This record gives sequence, structure tokens and C-alpha cells, in this order.
Amino acid sequence: MSPELDQNGKKPPRRNRGKRIALIVLLVVALVSGLGILGAGLYLRSVESGIHRVDAFDAVPEAARPQREGAAKGALNILLLGGDSRDPDSSSGSRTDTIILAHIPADRSSAQLISIPRDTWVPVPKSQSGNNGGVDAKINAAFAWGGVALMVQTVESYTNVRIDHVAMVDFAGFKEIVDALGGVEVNVDTNFTSTHSLDHPRKYVKGPMEMDGATALDYARERYAFADGDFARIRHQQQVIKAILDKAASGGTLANPAKLNSFVRATTDTVTVDKALNVLDMAGELRGLRSDKLGFYTSPTKGTGRVGNQSVVLPDPAKAKVLFDAVRRDSVDEILAVAETK
Repeated sequence: MSPELDQNGKKPPRRNRGKRIALIVLLVVALVSGLGILGAGLYLRSVESGIHRVDAFDAVPEAARPQREGAAKGALNILLLGGDSRDPDSSSGSRTDTIILAHIPADRSSAQLISIPRDTWVPVPKSQSGNNGGVDAKINAAFAWGGVALMVQTVESYTNVRIDHVAMVDFAGFKEIVDALGGVEVNVDTNFTSTHSLDHPRKYVKGPMEMDGATALDYARERYAFADGDFARIRHQQQVIKAILDKAASGGTLANPAKLNSFVRATTDTVTVDKALNVLDMAGELRGLRSDKLGFYTSPTKGTGRVGNQSVVLPDPAKAKVLFDAVRRDSVDEILAVAETK
């Protein structure tokens, strides 16, 4: 797609594009800690003290926020953001390349992860400063214009789903996360060669493939090699997320204290969460969750198009409304039905 422009028609500062994948960090830590590791609570408490915190909601006008449905009491909606740097105020003008709304039902038996393509064309509310927003734009412009608070407000406005927590992933440490696990296995869906990479082009052959950190990162960020571009990247991101969760929950990781420590430390070093999120409590609540109970979906779209000189993803408002209404009401059966037919 064409380079994104700010409201003055200028290109934003170019960032390192080698850090593009959404790791469901909190779910990984919760999954690992819930498997009966001796002293897991004390261990996780020591890890939690090193996690970065951010005021995710203070600058979001309460009057503009969706209200929670009574039927959804106990459900959680977590906004997962991945991008260039852990910069909650976006003082550097960075954008979020990965946006996922993770819905965790009240019974905690599953999780539905809905990717919102970064180029989805939506109304972006005014930023707190009043200097940006108040226009239609690519959804990831919200972060560049108003940090995590404006991103929360924009996603809530688009989905009409109230966000409970936010987790932001800085991918500077992503390679180390995968390497700390000893690599992951991903089922490559088609042959291709990466067009841009951390160090050199890589060849990917259809079928199961063992990937180290650099190989998994290239796989998850590639889009130019595919006709459906960013949609292919979303699929591959979801594949790698599942592979990481599967490997993190494997006996080999859990039984090896050094590997487990390396993995958890590498993971927490890359994450920022809102101030209200208690990782220990979340770990306890999600202790029974496994990767086969995670559903991966994409917010409904009508494909790509152009707005002015920008190539954008056009949302499908009717289908998106049905999907996110089901999320808001914590109706998992409806979420699955809509996701299967979208």
C-alpha cells in the first residue's frame, strides 16, 4: 500500500519495519503460570514488577465511551497493540502496525482474537490536544496523533466495544522471545521469498517449518510477496502467535527452568500494560486456557480501495456491527457464527 500521510500531507518518520507481530504476551504468561509450576505466583510477582505501565484511559472522555452490556458482566476486552516502540504518548510519531481486540468471555473458557487491519479507514476522534484527529483516516494514525488514549477511543468508536485493558508490545525483543523458546514450528501456507528482512532474504517452503526468531519475524511481517498483502501478514501473525503459545505450554519449556526464565523475562521486557491490569490475577483467571481454545478472526472488510492518494482497507460496516455487537454482549456462539460467514 502507498505510504501513509499525516494531516498535513507529509510522510511520517520512517521506522524499522522489522518488528511487526502481535504476541499475546499476557495470555502467554498466564498460560505458562497456570500449569502448576512450583512457586509460579512468587516468580510471576517478581516479573510483574518489571513490566512497564501506562495511563491508557485517563485521557479518554468517559462520555464518549461505550457502556458495558449487563449480559457481558465478567467478560474482558483487551486491546493488543504492536509496533515500532514502546511509546504510549507517541512522542516519536510511531504507528501501530498490529491491532487486535482480544475478547475473553466471562467463563474464561476461550478467547476470540479479532485483528483490525492497520489501514482500515475509520473516523478518528479529536486528540486530547485538539491538534489532530476529528477526521477519517487509517486506524493506526490514531496512535501517531494521540498515543494509546486516542487509539483506545478510536477502536471503541469503531467497534462500540468498551476496552477493559491495553497491552502494547515493543518488538525490539521479539527475536529473543522466539529464540528463548528454542524456535517455533509454523505451517507455511505458500512458497515465497521475503522481500525485506532483518539481515538477508529468506526462502519459505510450503509445509511445516522450524523457525528461529529472525525467521519467524520475517515470516510475520512480510506482505509485499502476496497478492492480498496485509491480509496475508495478519494470517501469518496469527500463525506465529499460536506457535508461540503452543511452544510456551510444551513440557520442554516448562520442565527447563533456564528456558522458562529466559522466555518469560524476554516476554515481559517487551510489554507495556495499563495501570489497572493485574498480571497475577489475569494469570489465575486464565490458567485453564490453551491455544486450541483461541479463535483468530479479522474484522470484516470489503477489501482494499483508494481514498485520495492513499491505499486503504474499506470496512464492511454491516458485518462489523453484527460481529462487534456479539462481542459486546459476550455471545461467543454468535461471534463464531459471524466469523465463519464473514
